Amino acid sequence: MKIAVVGKGGAGKTTTSAVLARSLGRRGARVVALDCDTNPNLGLSLGVGDSETERLLTLRDQVDDGEAEHAPTFHDILDRYGAEAPDGVRLSVITRIENPEPG
Repeated sequence: MKIAVVGKGGAGKTTTSAVLARSLGRRGARVVALDCDTNPNLGLSLGVGDSETERLLTLRDQVDDGEAEHAPTFHDILDRYGAEAPDGVRLSVITRIENPEPG
């Protein structure tokens, strides 16, 4: 299952995403949360903390600035640019996925 949460600023997308991700994780679902927001705060809402959220943002900025390489696969994105969040959620802060694998 893939779920996208979209809407205008201030509508509660981040809060909704965090509650949904952690709820599904608690029920045993494999959850990957991708924060694609220009102001990424999903890490804070998921409970990974300030420093880990900042680390993920820094990694994303390094990729965007050409200082770090894009990950070639979805699993590489999670391995290189991801973090473990509570309740079994895996988080990554990204701008885009180039050449996404189907599925």
